[in-house]
Amino acid sequence: MTAEPPTPAPGERAPHPHWIVKAFARTHVFLNRLTDGRFFNSFGGSEICFVTMKGAKSGRILTLPLMYVPYNRGVLLVASLAGAPENPVWYNNLVKYPDITVRHRRSSMNLRARLAEPGEKPGLWPICDEHYPSYADYRKRTTRDIPIFVCEPVV
Repeated sequence: MTAEPPTPAPGERAPHPHWIVKAFARTHVFLNRLTDGRFFNSFGGSEICFVTMKGAKSGRILTLPLMYVPYNRGVLLVASLAGAPENPVWYNNLVKYPDITVRHRRSSMNLRARLAEPGEKPGLWPICDEHYPSYADYRKRTTRDIPIFVCEPVV
């Protein structure tokens, strides 16, 4: 017996099935690579980046398209999962293996991810919201404290 997906609140869309999101992400990564980073650099009008990481369980190297939030000489990665009650799977990957490569358009950076401290987050949310306004809605949608990863150059 499979669990029914949660019923959306009035005025909200139902979440997309996991397999559709996964297929869309893989296609987006493929097309961006095919065009050598010239195209497929946005989603819904907001910039995205491509994060290459090691899987926490599988140990495989994978690349995911995530919202691009530039910060200092690196990026901020928000583990929002659109305001779902749980963290995205990639959250565990960065906790276990924090060394990542982030590609935005045609440039690439080797970065190390760390979870933002609770005291840092109030200063980081306005930056995140500026680059992807839906983050504010996601925070209202969940009781979960949405993690932010501060990804900085490896020295």
